[in-house]
Amino acid sequence: MKILFFDTKNYDRESFTRELAGQPDIEVKFLKTELAPVTARLAQGYDAVCAFVNADISRETIEVLHSCNVKLILLRCAGFNNVDLAAAADCGIRIFRVPGYSPEAVAEHAMALALGVNRHLHKAYVKVRENDFSLSSLMGINFHRKTAGIVGTGKIGAAMARICHGFGMKVIAYDVYQNPELKNFTTYVSLDELLATSDLISLHCPLTDSTYHMISTENIRKMKDGVILVNTSRGALVKTDDLIEGIRAHKFFGVGLDVYEEERPNVFEDRSDEILEHSVTARLLSFLNVMITSHQGFFTREALSAIARTTLENVRTFKHDDSSPNEVK
Repeated sequence: MKILFFDTKNYDRESFTRELAGQPDIEVKFLKTELAPVTARLAQGYDAVCAFVNADISRETIEVLHSCNVKLILLRCAGFNNVDLAAAADCGIRIFRVPGYSPEAVAEHAMALALGVNRHLHKAYVKVRENDFSLSSLMGINFHRKTAGIVGTGKIGAAMARICHGFGMKVIAYDVYQNPELKNFTTYVSLDELLATSDLISLHCPLTDSTYHMISTENIRKMKDGVILVNTSRGALVKTDDLIEGIRAHKFFGVGLDVYEEERPNVFEDRSDEILEHSVTARLLSFLNVMITSHQGFFTREALSAIARTTLENVRTFKHDDSSPNEVK
């Protein structure tokens, strides 16, 4: 089995190389370039390609892969909204993903963002480094006895709910499918009630037609004044222009974003020598109560090992023509 890896970093190479030890039947090549229509031709002679969250797996890309006789697309991530599933079905290409590599890694990062913007850690860090030990503009709020609203209670959302419960927060949630594991300490409510009563709102739902821009002006107006909003799921859950207007209107106590709509050219890249002209990202960074990280919620040793391990299990499933809940159809 020959697999071409796109958009790989040193940590990808290291984690997959460890997991590949003792598996001579799998041959891999690592590329730094992203998967897109113009680069898909590089897969000629390979059985499968492996891509990450920002790959362009559109119909055009899939048709090029099909012409190269690629039969399998491996996603080393949970999301698959960037994949044209109809095109893959038309071309007979199977799609596998990694749905649950480390829910706790992402949930812990979500709480880190919530705590960071609440206690102004990003501002405090800079102040102290400049020998300013005053407490001006650093006042936060207690999370204890506040209400945490969890939107989406799959594995990651459930992990976040448990963390919030551990902080002594009242936990409410909204999801089309209720998670029975959370019933002891979580109350399911409508989205409108969650928006209106939560002190902390954390987004953990997939990006679909129904969730696209679910956080827009209409729903922002329903939120409590002084709410903290955290998004570690998908950037397009939030309509960024409306979020900016809400920040300007002092609706939010703080906003923590590990994902955002304009992240594609930024994620995992060093753009420190560039000026981000006409950039929504630059506008968000101009607000003192906003903390942005670069899609690093998944980035722990444990998660990387799990991603590599599950991806290679998906390869074995494909080779034996077995079924798996990791397959996206």
